[in-house]
Amino acid sequence: MSLEENILDNNTKATEAIKDYAYPLNFEFKITSLANDFNVKDANGKSLAYVRQKMFKLKEAISVFSNETKTELLYKINADRIIDFNASYSFTNADEEVIGRIGRKGAKSILKAHYEIFNKDNKQEFVINEENPWAKVGDAILGEIPVLGMFTGYFCNPRYAIKRVDGTIVARLSKEASFMGRKFKLEKLAEMKDGEGERMVLGLMMMSLLERRRG
Repeated sequence: MSLEENILDNNTKATEAIKDYAYPLNFEFKITSLANDFNVKDANGKSLAYVRQKMFKLKEAISVFSNETKTELLYKINADRIIDFNASYSFTNADEEVIGRIGRKGAKSILKAHYEIFNKDNKQEFVINEENPWAKVGDAILGEIPVLGMFTGYFCNPRYAIKRVDGTIVARLSKEASFMGRKFKLEKLAEMKDGEGERMVLGLMMMSLLERRRG
């Protein structure tokens, strides 16, 4: 096998890895890193991705690698504007092809998170709504209390329902009880068409970074 064929084969395997997973998926943030990084693993403990947020960027810039070595770039997620409640974040694959995007709806997201996921043709596929916004409020208030604030991740945990535009719930992302709120679990509740799961997971990666910052 030539070097070019070997590289192509490795890239194909890497791309397939993030599409071939067993639910639930687990997002686990690293608390030992200055950057806002996290690992994504499936129900069998298989590593699917390592998500890294670039620091000190006016526009959000996210890189999704195959693992922590950061040698294989699978996707990029980039904002269309400087940090804003109405920002849109596009997903591009290793070939720099846009495959979809997630947008945050400003006014609707002030008290209760509201996001929308679109495919590459800009057709809306999913709506993401926060199910228990008061958990975030409690997290924010208790987080200001010295010492106690470090442990709010054990009892203030929001949930997010992922729905089709007709209201059918297809998945749920839950912040798990954990030290400093560093774990999220994604459960699939309905079957999805080819490509939908990939875009949903990429969208939730971006949303997790934004929402974890809010509480």
